[in-house]
Amino acid sequence: MRAIGRRRADGGQALVEFSLVIVIFLVLMMAIVDLGRGIYMFNGVAESAREIARVTSVHPGTGFGNSAQTAAVLSTQKGLVPSLGNPSFACVDIDDSAVALVNGKCPAGKGYRVKVTIAAPYSPVTPILGLTGTWNMRSTSSMELP
Repeated sequence: MRAIGRRRADGGQALVEFSLVIVIFLVLMMAIVDLGRGIYMFNGVAESAREIARVTSVHPGTGFGNSAQTAAVLSTQKGLVPSLGNPSFACVDIDDSAVALVNGKCPAGKGYRVKVTIAAPYSPVTPILGLTGTWNMRSTSSMELP
């Protein structure tokens, strides 16, 4: 009889220990998933900047950065990256100095580049990471004009 009584007492202790440990385990698992979401956002914003810069350099359109191809890529990237903002375009030379637009386009010539900057806000959902506030994922990419 004493062995059965002791087993029941140990079962209650195991339940209390499990309830204490499971909370810490679940918070750590949520933090890992949340960190993965943050890395996905960071990589997505960087890839968006690269893709938009590439398409804009190949298809400049009638004005700087307003071609149909650029709009299509931006629409696709906004579908992949949540809360992706609108890009800003600049024409720069090889030293990253701003160049004046000619008739709404980047001037033709060797060494000129399209520079695209884009950002997306990221808010962690894990209580511990959520204390840091909203992170602004920003990326800049430039592509040489053909």
